[in-house]
Amino acid sequence: MRTLSIHIALLALLSGQSLAVETGVSFRTTDADLQRLFDAAETQAASNIVQFTPTRKALVEGGGYPNVWIETQPMGGEMYAKRNLKVALNNQILFLLAQRADGRLPGMVVSGDTIIKRGWDKKPPEGYVWLPDHHMAADFEMFQGYCFPDPAWRLYFWTGKDKKYLRQLYEALEKHDDYLWRTRDSNGDGILETWCVWDTGEDHSSRLVSRGAPNRWPFDQPPGTPELPNPQDPKQFSQYWRYQWMDKLPPPTPDQMFVPFASMDIMAYSYEGRATLSKIARELGNGREAFWQQQAEEVRQRLIKGLWDLSRHACFDRDRTGKTLPELVHNNLRCMWYHVFTQEMADAFIKHHLLNPAEFWTPVPLVSIARNEKLYQNAPGNNWSGQPQGLTYQRAIRALENYGHYAEVTLIGQKLLPVLIRNGYTFPQQLDAMTGEPSGPKPDGYGPMILAALEYISRMHGIHLDVEQERVWWSALDGAEFTTTQRWGERTWTLAAGKDRFTASLNGKELFSCTRGVRVVTDLDGKVQEVVGIAPGSQTVALQTAGARRELTVKPNEVWRLDSAKPVHLRAVQFDYPYQGRTR
Repeated sequence: MRTLSIHIALLALLSGQSLAVETGVSFRTTDADLQRLFDAAETQAASNIVQFTPTRKALVEGGGYPNVWIETQPMGGEMYAKRNLKVALNNQILFLLAQRADGRLPGMVVSGDTIIKRGWDKKPPEGYVWLPDHHMAADFEMFQGYCFPDPAWRLYFWTGKDKKYLRQLYEALEKHDDYLWRTRDSNGDGILETWCVWDTGEDHSSRLVSRGAPNRWPFDQPPGTPELPNPQDPKQFSQYWRYQWMDKLPPPTPDQMFVPFASMDIMAYSYEGRATLSKIARELGNGREAFWQQQAEEVRQRLIKGLWDLSRHACFDRDRTGKTLPELVHNNLRCMWYHVFTQEMADAFIKHHLLNPAEFWTPVPLVSIARNEKLYQNAPGNNWSGQPQGLTYQRAIRALENYGHYAEVTLIGQKLLPVLIRNGYTFPQQLDAMTGEPSGPKPDGYGPMILAALEYISRMHGIHLDVEQERVWWSALDGAEFTTTQRWGERTWTLAAGKDRFTASLNGKELFSCTRGVRVVTDLDGKVQEVVGIAPGSQTVALQTAGARRELTVKPNEVWRLDSAKPVHLRAVQFDYPYQGRTR
């Protein structure tokens, strides 16, 4: 009865008064290529909205992927909240509705129409659970990433601070974290584990496939457990070790199966969940904020002690024998998305590795495995062995912003957008790391790449709402003239960028004007709070409000506070571009 009452409450949310709020974005620029890219992205994103159940539309992944995965679509849904709040909330609630009684959240949910068409409503495949009351199925074959807690938390602000939703989210995250620690520390060493390729969503990754990892694992005991699938059984080999079977590799023997891995990813899942639980506890006033802060910090310290290599400035997983997997992998950037790294760890990884042309800063950057590693492969298709992924570009934004590396977000946007334009305004899953040639199951329509493009535009030439902090980011790098708006309920913010200056207004009332090349941060009513260095070089700017004129020079990643008589240098993080370090 408890589960039924939760589901009824969640269903009621979808018709709540808060969802009557409208959002919308417009963008017009004299840069014809950028305009065409923006328009194509808007059209393609809208085409990925489907009638997922009879009563609920959702934003699917697209680009050949018709379902809703937890690694992409809660995050993608929250990004799409700027344009459609109901769809954005649906992309969170689908997972809450599908949570298993033992606390595990599904890696994917599948539309009921698809399930019925395949006959799976009568006999679901192993790992699937048919949920007829919701006209969908939940897939528990894998964790499939976990970009869920923070986007779901931010939907609380987008949709009007509904405490019923927040209490259910709190319970779901608490139960899922309990499941992680109950099942995924199989050797008791205090480090959570990856058991299969799809636990981290790294399809066909050479670092996992070469070490005997199964592609999927719908069990609560690790690979190698007696009575569970064994690759020496030909039928089980083709079902559970799909990539080795597809590549015509021999089935791994027991001593060639090196999973479970002590995993930076799964530790980051727990950290993110616990950190979000702490924020929700503060909002609910339930007295558990400090508890969850301490629990999150415990995960961080275990990660540092068990997987961080101080001399190499990065995290590395360990196999079941305790041996460190030596490859530098982009999963460190994922850890930054989950905010599990300290500021010092993030700064070090960016300086020594992310911006290193021999490693991750390839001509088309953000490869999955560092370019100078033996397991690196610039392989096309759906392959996390090398080629930069749309999902990595999408994650990189929050990963860098978590640590104040705003200018590096600009660097990536300045690399990515021209490639998408050169490719004919299309949005594939992957890009060739050297040429930018598109790759993936389909040449266009891949949601994470679409949303990444739209978000980089908003960070470089537009408006972004930081709904959690109730702030507006106004950004206008040098370049073509443009005008953009962001609507949220009764407020419409407008940014008009001329040749040298940009002007901000709210509901038609001018707020300030500023020299181009920086970001200005205001509260939701337009009161200026900060100026941020988002350009790769120093910018000398003059900001004019109704009451004052301020002139200052802003370096990359610097933040200046402007809510006092004189500008106050608030903070800055190091900016290391061009790369000045050494390859290892």
